[in-house]
Amino acid sequence: MSNKSLPYSTKDLHYDNAKFRPRSLSKVISQNLITNNMKRDCMRCSTGKFLVLLLISGMAFLMLSHASSIHSVSDGLAEDIGGQKGNGSLLENTNRLGFWRKPPRLPPRLSPDKMSNNSKFIQSSEKVDTTASFRQQEIKKAFIHAWSGYKQYAMGYDELMPISKTGVDGLGGLGATVVDALDTAMIMGLDDVVFDAGSWIETHLSDRINEKGQVNLFETTIRVVGGLLSAYHLSGGEEGKNIYESPTAIPYSDVVLRDHSAHAAPDGLSSTSEASTLQLEFNYLSDLTGDPKYSLESMKVLEHMKNLPKVEGLVPIYVSPSSGEFSGNNIRLGSRGDSYYEYLIKVWLQHRDRNYTYLYDMYAEAMKGVKHLLVRKSSPNGLVFVGELPFGSGAEFSPKMDHLVCFLPGTLALGATKGITKEKALRQNLLTLEDIENLKLAEELAKTCYEMYSVTATGLAPEIAYFNVKENSEEGPNGGNKSSNYLHDIIIHPADRHNLLRPETVESLFILYRITEDQKYREWGWDIFEAFEKYTKVDSGGYTSLDDVTVVPPRRRDKMETFFLGETLKYLYLLFGDNKTIPLDEFVFNTEAHPLPIRSNTKRE
Repeated sequence: MSNKSLPYSTKDLHYDNAKFRPRSLSKVISQNLITNNMKRDCMRCSTGKFLVLLLISGMAFLMLSHASSIHSVSDGLAEDIGGQKGNGSLLENTNRLGFWRKPPRLPPRLSPDKMSNNSKFIQSSEKVDTTASFRQQEIKKAFIHAWSGYKQYAMGYDELMPISKTGVDGLGGLGATVVDALDTAMIMGLDDVVFDAGSWIETHLSDRINEKGQVNLFETTIRVVGGLLSAYHLSGGEEGKNIYESPTAIPYSDVVLRDHSAHAAPDGLSSTSEASTLQLEFNYLSDLTGDPKYSLESMKVLEHMKNLPKVEGLVPIYVSPSSGEFSGNNIRLGSRGDSYYEYLIKVWLQHRDRNYTYLYDMYAEAMKGVKHLLVRKSSPNGLVFVGELPFGSGAEFSPKMDHLVCFLPGTLALGATKGITKEKALRQNLLTLEDIENLKLAEELAKTCYEMYSVTATGLAPEIAYFNVKENSEEGPNGGNKSSNYLHDIIIHPADRHNLLRPETVESLFILYRITEDQKYREWGWDIFEAFEKYTKVDSGGYTSLDDVTVVPPRRRDKMETFFLGETLKYLYLLFGDNKTIPLDEFVFNTEAHPLPIRSNTKRE
């Protein structure tokens, strides 16, 4: 696919090296992105930045304002093969967009000996890891290939069907892949992708919002609102009757953007994870706008859940907007439960300067409950896994573990060290015995998640795995890799053999590598990436999910989920990058891998 003709070259930019600021913007602004003639001296951020922030705020307004009751709530195409293009800094790359003209916060992609000693994110003293650098470039190529397929066949649709070479709207028709992929492209330094995605957002997204009907609150928040907020921050943007109408602090599951209304799911329930996975995004939006309403409304959900009965800190996977109570007894850390636990610690980390200690307490209690009630070892080889209680505490334990649960190793590690390295935390005597225990569990679970890949014929994990346990030994279908030491520990039922290009395992490998600095996590991540390349890459562009990972060649589905660009490839790229790029003690990643700044590191204009 040919490159898009650009109105200027990044070589036209001149910088004050001391401040990394452009001395002239006259060649930077593309005329087709100038949307009005507002005077620049009327505000400190550019018109485009103002517009994109207005867009984000407007979407959130549709989701959080229109108040009716104090109890109503919410809760980045370059040919980069030789490394000659698309390798510029975000400082160069994002200036192409009207609303990203300000020098962003990520460093130039230069060799360490050329980097400024004053860089906030990369230290020039670090040695070049040539293997990691090569692997990172290969992952960047994969992103370019994925984006090229999407751009050619599905631009503006939510998702690409790479085999059919067409697009599909399955997430509300808001161009979800565009927004989800944008900050990944910014981090990778892919200026053409940033230009294309940003142009589409500025030209089309507002109209899409006004035209579309019902969308899912959770999916729209984590992908679209989260993606816009992350891109806004990475570009340097911040240097500068309730639609729910539910009778409780629990929001309805779906919103209709066009007419500012909301609806419960057919069964009247909201999933616990969705209702409690809105706060990072809306908290940051309040920080940007100076309007506390977004944060106040979304935080009411967690404040409400704080007082609900739990089982050793664990909660059922459904909650009722009508009664405000949890519904049923099904307890699991897979679908509909996962990000509740993730956001407890991440929201606390995001705002440690506020009195949110109750969130850390809820997280700590829940992790104790996980260890007591859900953690088991497989037979015969003792893989540590997290099971489920489908009928509640005291009922039968299920040795079932969704791939989604593989977020947990990263969350445990993050909760233990608060984002700094294990070595530093130990040196400064910051780890409690419980922190050390949780970090050990994180490493054990990460191994299990990796073995869920390694045990299959394709080297790619199934959507769900079951584990043999001594008290409930089961002979069942295996993963197909006869050389795996864990072939008899992991059972993969026919209905669970699909792979959706999910990110959770590589997310945890990234976090654990950053925290432990153990090279094995990079090796495991590379194994997974090579398997994606071998079995899911579509020659015409894009990557496809699979129907069966236990056979070679695998049967292929016709879908590239947005999170493959927004999460999976982003985490893989960062896994092989410099440890000071998006540091974990300065950013939290939302559940769709969009990095948002920790409050103490944000500066409003």
